[in-house]
Amino acid sequence: MARDRNSDDIYTRPIRRLLIGFLVVLLLAVFLVWRIDSPRVERFRAAVVDRIVPSMDWAMVPVTRVARMVENFQSYTRIYEQNQELRRELQQMKAWREAAIQLEQRNAKLLDLNKVRLSPQLTYVTGVVLADSGSPFRRSVLLNVGARDGIRDGWPVMDGLGVVGRISGVGRTTARVILATDSNSRIPVRIQPSGQRAMAAGDNSDTPPLEFLEAPELVRPGDRVVTSGDGGIFPAGLLLGQIATGPDRRLRVRLAADYERLEFLRVLRSHPARHIDEPGNLVGLAPEEEEEEAPGIEDLRAPAAAGTAPDD
Repeated sequence: MARDRNSDDIYTRPIRRLLIGFLVVLLLAVFLVWRIDSPRVERFRAAVVDRIVPSMDWAMVPVTRVARMVENFQSYTRIYEQNQELRRELQQMKAWREAAIQLEQRNAKLLDLNKVRLSPQLTYVTGVVLADSGSPFRRSVLLNVGARDGIRDGWPVMDGLGVVGRISGVGRTTARVILATDSNSRIPVRIQPSGQRAMAAGDNSDTPPLEFLEAPELVRPGDRVVTSGDGGIFPAGLLLGQIATGPDRRLRVRLAADYERLEFLRVLRSHPARHIDEPGNLVGLAPEEEEEEAPGIEDLRAPAAAGTAPDD
């Protein structure tokens, strides 16, 4: 067995050395041919390239495909970035569209009612979302504004486009917001253009269903849903969303607010309306005006009484 190994080494080593030497000589020859600056050598190089390169297309196929894959990936990255930019621009356009619709409605009202005074309920306080509850059974967020900023329990909350929820719990520096999708949320709404009134009841889903709707046949998918102002919590005319039909065939509200990107929220200052206890208070003067007018009435009665006294 030892002799066989030695005999194998005797034959394989010289062959290996010959092959390595031939390869080195070949590489040196190719190097020298490619480095010689001569017209004849240049024609020889051109002939070799014309003879070998066309037959090497099969070797370039993987390289070509890899290059195309890299170009396609770069193109996909650019398309994805453009898509994200278009999404942001579309969201901004939706906000501008809703602002234009609200301004158009307000302009129509001002044309009908001249010298109208805008409601002070439209002022707001802006807060930053600190944390989310993260519970499947409770939908709420925490804001960095509280009692020191004048926040009160029950005030409505909006993002840049639609209603988000209402304040439920106020601390000194923070406030809890119950979202419109929470199961404890109930928002009185009015559907445009039919004018139907209903209740948007949260059920921990992204599309709250409508309850207590009088005439569902007058409502169509895509109709705007705004707050009706009933109950005195939410001012009238705030956008909530649009009508949509759910998988269960129930009419639901596709909310206009972007609940996936709640960063900055507006807390509307909702001042309670004056309560009317007696029918006579429907048309009346302010207390200051009543106090000023009272002496004038007594003064008119005094001369009349003085003038009739001598006749008696």
